[in-house]
Amino acid sequence: MPKQVDYEDRRIRISRAVCHLIARSGMEAVSLRDVAAEAGVSMGAVQRCFRTKDEMLLFALEGISDRIGERARSRIEASGTPESAVTLLDQTLSALALLEPEDRTEAQVWGAFVAHAAVSDDLAKVLRDTYAKLHELLVWLLEYGGSTGELRPGLDAQSEARVLLALTEGLTSQVLVGHQTGEGARGLLRGYAETLRT
Repeated sequence: MPKQVDYEDRRIRISRAVCHLIARSGMEAVSLRDVAAEAGVSMGAVQRCFRTKDEMLLFALEGISDRIGERARSRIEASGTPESAVTLLDQTLSALALLEPEDRTEAQVWGAFVAHAAVSDDLAKVLRDTYAKLHELLVWLLEYGGSTGELRPGLDAQSEARVLLALTEGLTSQVLVGHQTGEGARGLLRGYAETLRT
């Protein structure tokens, strides 16, 4: 009897291999042969899961986007007791900026995808969708802060969410290249969040 293959598990395994290659050697390192070797599968197995390299990259980016959004949402949901809006905002911003040492690989891969999206409409669409979802999450947090009286009355949550999203994205890059430390970036995020308080 032929062995049953779980293609979704294999696609995830291949996607992780793509991310490891990108983190180690950049987007240029993603070839069918190298991905197969990194994933420990045959080139044929990769081709059965993904018709093209672009399809494989797209799947990997969607996985990272989902993980970043989920990590931010889970920080909010994990707070069993209602925490202050400012504390939730601080935790969420740190999660989005990928500032922890264990986030470095994901930050490297994210940065490579952002750069590559400048020349790939499909990747750019995934990023736009991701940014839109993260923007909605930040708007919700800011509105929550307004409703608890922790944030300034009349705060434009839409505009501030755009600023915060841009700030987290910029700090991710600055930490990656060593211009900022993770702790310094967290301090900048906290400092900006403080300007939103009542």
